[in-house]
Amino acid sequence: MATESRGTEGGARPKVTITAIAQEAGVSVPTVSRVVNGRSDVSPETRARVEDLLRVHGYRRRQRVPGDRAALVDLVFNDLDSPWAVEIIRGVEEIAHQDGVGTVVSAIHGRAGSARQWLKNLRARASDGVILVTSVLEPVVHEELRRLNVPIVVVDPAGSPALDAPTVGATNWAGGMAATEHLLSLGHRRIGLIAGPPRLLCSRARLDGHRAALEAAGVPFDPALVVQGDFYHESGFHGCDQLMDADAPPTAVFASSDQMALGAIEALRRRGLRVPEDVSIVGFDDLPEVRWSAPPLTTVRQPLADMGKLAARTVLRQARGEEIESPRVELATQLVIRASTAAPAEG
Repeated sequence: MATESRGTEGGARPKVTITAIAQEAGVSVPTVSRVVNGRSDVSPETRARVEDLLRVHGYRRRQRVPGDRAALVDLVFNDLDSPWAVEIIRGVEEIAHQDGVGTVVSAIHGRAGSARQWLKNLRARASDGVILVTSVLEPVVHEELRRLNVPIVVVDPAGSPALDAPTVGATNWAGGMAATEHLLSLGHRRIGLIAGPPRLLCSRARLDGHRAALEAAGVPFDPALVVQGDFYHESGFHGCDQLMDADAPPTAVFASSDQMALGAIEALRRRGLRVPEDVSIVGFDDLPEVRWSAPPLTTVRQPLADMGKLAARTVLRQARGEEIESPRVELATQLVIRASTAAPAEG
């Protein structure tokens, strides 16, 4: 896989990317990647034109036997203290194992120093691809990734991707709408929402889907019924407490993650309230453990392992210089009804 170009003596010449070479040559980025990686499926004329431009710009490529497959992929999270991350890893590992590719899993913890250390390690091990999972990286790291010309896929992008990279996500808006529609269909009208971090696209989409379902049913959206969480248990616990302390508490709560939903159930239990007899709860993710919670959790299934699989397939196709099917993919979510939801109690 190609890495970075080097400038002329003194470092005067700016580094050039595969994208810039492709634009100048009038060909696609995958075509340039095929030439860089020694692939045979490029016409002699195109190969000569691209090779000339690579030489002119001083593009340095990694030494590899033509036809070699990618051997190592980096999988990068902000944090790893969640079963959500484990499901993504499981999907990536399955595809990587099938292709004979190793996986390096890292957590950068949202800190600049961690991100820079990871980037240093990435350069040292000459990784053939990077999968970023809801990772917020500083601009200097983005720029260095561009210069390295390592294929990148972003899973569940935190915001509009700063990198020109394919993304893999889920239908969060539709999932948020389905969760709220289910509660409305049971007869609930005061529905609390424990939202995820507002900086994340998925959080905002779930909130928007929740609001759309209310509006479609003619139920006014009440901002007082929305509290902020961070996807983890403790914020679900405290968020539910905040909702239930209201003068007119909700009869149902939609938590934007399963972990927050489990925290909400515990908060209700400590108040002597039963789920779903007193308050219904819906989560989001369908993590493996929620089918064993008490009661088993109604939730929106997010295909986390499948998202990991698709991200791995996409980054490996890029590493081989192959076309990808689509730069933006959202996999379908699905409502899974279990025992944590019921009609509101009378009175």
